[in-house]
Amino acid sequence: MTSSTRTETKIDSVDSATLQSWIDTGDDLIVLDVRSGAEFENMHIRGSYNVPLPLLSEHADELAERLGRQTVLVCQSGTRAEQARQRLSGAGVETAHVLTGGVPAYAAAGGDVVRGAQRWDLERQVRLVAGSLVLTGMAGGKFLSPKFRALAGAIGAGLTFSAATNTCAMGNALAAMPWNRTADEPTHEAAILQLPSRAPETSPESQEPAS
Repeated sequence: MTSSTRTETKIDSVDSATLQSWIDTGDDLIVLDVRSGAEFENMHIRGSYNVPLPLLSEHADELAERLGRQTVLVCQSGTRAEQARQRLSGAGVETAHVLTGGVPAYAAAGGDVVRGAQRWDLERQVRLVAGSLVLTGMAGGKFLSPKFRALAGAIGAGLTFSAATNTCAMGNALAAMPWNRTADEPTHEAAILQLPSRAPETSPESQEPAS
């Protein structure tokens, strides 16, 4: 469900226009980009923080201690951001939302983005590798040995499992490849400490004027 204004109703996703309005208001908002460092370098929302999904998943409890009232999770299409939302929800964060359509949709809507070195995004790489393996299995099964058809079946089963569990083992493997890693790939310390500390809540007693 997408909301154009902030309400007390729990929402799981926001569109680009809503995020732009939230950023413009300057309220307590953190935008977390859960893509790889290379994808972040390629293009990211200005002011967002890069915390790749594997790091976020491993340190969700630690991140939860630093997140403020509103958190928007972004990736290339929304799939990894939704996985991140589920991880953070398990750590007690109930104010995290997913940007519908990811960073490309935000840029297409006129949002302020920073562009850098151009690379294929991870999800496009997954489609290329999966499609290539399926074609290899079909061609090998026809011209070399029927056993090659098992490769196409394995890829199909893997993609089905990926959709059912909302995970992507191939994407995680590709993220670790040299061409998807940069010198600025976030470390645990950098990914956590770069986030602003959560402002302490003010108790009613501390708001009373001194007598």
